[in-house]
Amino acid sequence: MVMTTDVHVRDLRYFVTVAEELHFTRAAEKLYVSQPALSKQIRALERQVGVELFRREPQGVVLTEAGAALLPHARRVLAVWAEGAAAVEEARTAQRSTLVVGMSTSPGRGGLLPAIRSRFTVTQPQASLRLHQVSWEDPTAGLADGDVDVAFVWLPLPDADRYAWTVVAEEPRLVALPETHPLAARAEVDFADLADEPFLALPPAAGPLRDYWLALEARGGTPPRVGAEVASTEETYEALVAGLGVCLVAAGNAPLITLGGVTTRPVRGVGPSRYALAWRREDGGRPLVRAYAEACRRATGHT
Repeated sequence: MVMTTDVHVRDLRYFVTVAEELHFTRAAEKLYVSQPALSKQIRALERQVGVELFRREPQGVVLTEAGAALLPHARRVLAVWAEGAAAVEEARTAQRSTLVVGMSTSPGRGGLLPAIRSRFTVTQPQASLRLHQVSWEDPTAGLADGDVDVAFVWLPLPDADRYAWTVVAEEPRLVALPETHPLAARAEVDFADLADEPFLALPPAAGPLRDYWLALEARGGTPPRVGAEVASTEETYEALVAGLGVCLVAAGNAPLITLGGVTTRPVRGVGPSRYALAWRREDGGRPLVRAYAEACRRATGHT
């Protein structure tokens, strides 16, 4: 007996039920289908396998030799399919109960992530959190592509109307520069004295965030000199040490790059940075997104 490849799970389920009931009417009732429809499907299955599976008799039906041979295999296929369907449902449930948190660098800031996690798990004990690191080329930290559910980002965001956010921290922008730089001798630097300096820039894909960290708003229309493009904390540090340029950095991120040979100074003439937890507006009603945003507000005192 040669099986064709287009036998459906439904056909096998119908076959097994008739084989167990040995009565088309009872099998149809059990399957919630009409008896004529069930008979039609069984005949179609017999045509597909090229042999009779049941012998019709006045008292009901009996399995043929071919039907009896097929029955244990059909049961095994149905059991495996049921296991597969259960695995899919388990994965779907896990997906619904997992919140993916995007970031380009660790938020740090006095144990912010553990503080949010502890508050989140109080209200969502069955949920799990997964952190997703994203390149600086994506200023939305995965939100735009749908790779994450919420993300720690720097404002401003591109396509800002797509997102909602809660501000995590508002911090002064400092200038990071080599310790040997002449301006490093000052306690504070006026941005006007930095205007002609080569700056380290985010990749062009960062859009308005690149412009923000180049402080275009403070340049009076004069374009910046870009000494190098950087896409990570490590690249930033190496470029600073190499003297390729200076850069603005949020006060909370200064410890990440002042490792040796690099220092930071306060800057007059530029506004503070804003670090935020953001999410897509259409996801604002999702329970896990709402719960994480609320945990973030409580952890940062922004309730």
